[in-house]
Amino acid sequence: MAEAEHSALAIAAAVLACPECLRARQDTPALGVEPRDRALRCGRGHSFDVARQGYVSLMTGTSTKMTGDSAAMLEARAAFQNGGHFAPIADAVTRAVTARRTDGAVLEVGAGTGYYLARVLDAAPLAVGIALDVAKPAVRRCARAHPRAAAVLADAWRGLPIRNGSLDTVLSVFAPRNPGEVVRVLAEDGRFVIATPTERHLGELVGPLDMVRVDPDKDRRLDAAMTGHFEPVEQVMVEYPMRLTRADVANVVGMGPSAHHAAADDARLARLPASIEVTASVVVGTYRAAV
Repeated sequence: MAEAEHSALAIAAAVLACPECLRARQDTPALGVEPRDRALRCGRGHSFDVARQGYVSLMTGTSTKMTGDSAAMLEARAAFQNGGHFAPIADAVTRAVTARRTDGAVLEVGAGTGYYLARVLDAAPLAVGIALDVAKPAVRRCARAHPRAAAVLADAWRGLPIRNGSLDTVLSVFAPRNPGEVVRVLAEDGRFVIATPTERHLGELVGPLDMVRVDPDKDRRLDAAMTGHFEPVEQVMVEYPMRLTRADVANVVGMGPSAHHAAADDARLARLPASIEVTASVVVGTYRAAV
């Protein structure tokens, strides 16, 4: 196990819970790192191997029905993020997290490339991160995203492999969320930061490329899911124009749900201008546990 991998996992292990014990509704003591065995182990002897790429799988039971993003989708997302196009969104997420003292553990659910978590950790030098995703290509990337980020393969809908009340912050950026589990793992004064697109997000591309549209009922469904678990603290609108090339457009289409159908075929892309202005429109919401 590389030193950086060991360090991140050793720190994160204090808040990670054994998924076998969690499923059996037993007490979930912190997992311990076994560097020689490249494994994490709980006090009852359940052991979880650390892959050579640096992530640990806490997936148990039958195969999950959640597939997550493919390697090609993550490659497109990394290229788009590295172009700085979503930097204002990352800045807003980081401000939401660091608006108060952050020196504990920060979890990103559906972390993808680990881009947003890494930006948060850069701004919170005392914090440790956990990048959780259901897709192996994602956690392989996340294991390299930041020296203080541990990468965990797990299905959030089966239960977060995290100890009760152990996290400062949970992030969900363009990702599915499980509010009932998130409220369980947050500390009493913890925060849940969620970034969701509005109907205007990438609107200029929806028609020409037959992209998947943002559900106009998304806000109502989010409110319904959060009710009883969380109450809002702050809502920040992040909206700005992006100047994109055809290559940028191919990446932004290929990294999201539209990648699952022929939205980014060459013929449609060729009909676009060489450079096009596209709207980024996202709401970054901060929530705390409902009283």
